[in-house]
Amino acid sequence: MQKWLITGVSTGLGRAFARAALAQGHIVVGTVRTGEDLQAFEELEPGYAHGRILDVTDDDAVRRVVDEVEQNVGALDVVIANAGYGLEGIFEETPLAEVRRQFEVNVFGAMATLQAALPHMRRRRRGHLMAVTSMAGLMAVPGMSAYCGSKFALEGILEALGKEVAQFGIHVTAIEPGSFRTEWAGRSMTRAPHAVHAYDELFLPLREARQKASGNQLGNPAKAGEAVVHIASLERPPAHLVLGSDALRLITAARRAVDEDIRTWEELSRTTDFPEGAQL
Repeated sequence: MQKWLITGVSTGLGRAFARAALAQGHIVVGTVRTGEDLQAFEELEPGYAHGRILDVTDDDAVRRVVDEVEQNVGALDVVIANAGYGLEGIFEETPLAEVRRQFEVNVFGAMATLQAALPHMRRRRRGHLMAVTSMAGLMAVPGMSAYCGSKFALEGILEALGKEVAQFGIHVTAIEPGSFRTEWAGRSMTRAPHAVHAYDELFLPLREARQKASGNQLGNPAKAGEAVVHIASLERPPAHLVLGSDALRLITAARRAVDEDIRTWEELSRTTDFPEGAQL
């Protein structure tokens, strides 16, 4: 039996991860935003599901909750920074205040959660830190620049973190879901106002398709939960866990395009060195 902490378990993938862990007999502490959601979560598995009300953008509150859970529930084995949301909008007209809010939740909220758990795991020299990025952390789509930016940022943080804490026996995994049948593209998404009609031909079909797909996506959240619980049981879990065949396809294509640019411009890249080499 493991002890898990998952942020954002009211709905969506966070709820699916929690259900899958509970089904395997693990104790799960899940964070929510309201008392009603707390009660609903604890009713999933009385005695095993423990709710905590938390705003992940409140750094001090995050640390207090993690420390309290460590003291009163027990040593955490797995922590998943899942809380986040999508911000849709053309880059030119997305208010910077909305972009900052996107990063506060998706990046700094995740960092606060992992930072709060890390000292406890480091002292025990074991543990598994995870965060939900997205396929949009490894590929980008028009009309989602702020969201993609937040997830690309989180990818870089997790990759560096994994290299820092491997010496302590702590694993770090970036979870990169594709499109799953949740409320992410529906009521959970924030949409910036759209008024610059020069982008209509590109943007409006994408927005319409995203709205129509909401609730009908390919990905099964329960299967995603099972996959995450599976890697948490492994001695050598992956640093990256891509979830969904759509994510595999789109990420592969995006990485291929980056590789092609690197190959095409390799000679120009080399011209920027001093001819005598590095001065040591």
